[in-house]
Amino acid sequence: MPTDTLLTAIRTHLDLSPTHSCVLEPITKGASGRTIVRLKAEDYPTYIGIHYTMDRKDNANYLPVSEFLSEAGFNVPEVIYDNPGRRVALVEDLGDVDLLSMKDEPWEKREPIYRSAFEQLDKLFYTRAPKDLAFQPPFDEALYRWEQDYFFDQVADEHLDMNPAVVDELSEHPALAQMAKDLGASSRNLVHRDFQSQNIIANNNEAWLIDFQGMRRGRQEYDLASLIYDPYMNHSAEERQKLIALWEDVSEEEPIAPILQKCAAQRLMQAMGAYAKIGRQPHQEWFLQHLPTAANLLREVIAGSELEEPLLPVLDKLV
Repeated sequence: MPTDTLLTAIRTHLDLSPTHSCVLEPITKGASGRTIVRLKAEDYPTYIGIHYTMDRKDNANYLPVSEFLSEAGFNVPEVIYDNPGRRVALVEDLGDVDLLSMKDEPWEKREPIYRSAFEQLDKLFYTRAPKDLAFQPPFDEALYRWEQDYFFDQVADEHLDMNPAVVDELSEHPALAQMAKDLGASSRNLVHRDFQSQNIIANNNEAWLIDFQGMRRGRQEYDLASLIYDPYMNHSAEERQKLIALWEDVSEEEPIAPILQKCAAQRLMQAMGAYAKIGRQPHQEWFLQHLPTAANLLREVIAGSELEEPLLPVLDKLV
């Protein structure tokens, strides 16, 4: 079992006797397909234990990407022990305070963490990776189309049980194909791929990045939109403007509005597909509560655009 393997890993790393007390605390947030726990050995610091399978190809990327980001000076947890043969790792425990847990805190307390997160994102734009480091397949036109199909398959078809002929017609709308083509025309810099509130830990008043195994090349605006239009946080229009202003202060440039809008639409479609799929799994139903929130955000993003025609028939059934 994964938990037994993780307990063996910490005992091996710390050279603990079989009778030395070691407590395992499950960490249940997220849906990466990995077993993640907090390990507490008596008289030692706590560690985060990760056990992964190859059911998701990106899981194998965690350790090499972690090493790359650490060497490049990013705020990521230190990998203290890893055993690729058993697919386990022990990493630095940065605590439980992420941006989501700070949702109800005043802006003055959250602002330094968002600023630090944006600084990390801005640095990622200029960071060059080793040529031999393999990332996940880049964001191109085909991947954006896959995200769109994922939305229609998981939300319209599986979750809402809409007429398959109607779903097919909506998914083939030229506005969606054009959006994928426009965004897929550039994939020059690295993106986190899941740059949202649960994956940004607040530690010592700075942002620390986790769950970056899906890193790939793409548009920076995708990560930016992921944080600004995060359904978990459900930022108001005023808060979103504050975040955009903060990003402009950090990056010293204004995001291209049409590109940010299209990236936000893409990201929200992808997130909704994930909520619908994961929410059908046992004990994961809580993901479904985020579908209406994401639908409202997506409705705002596409207001007045050609994307309303293929998307509103789905969104109207969720609100």
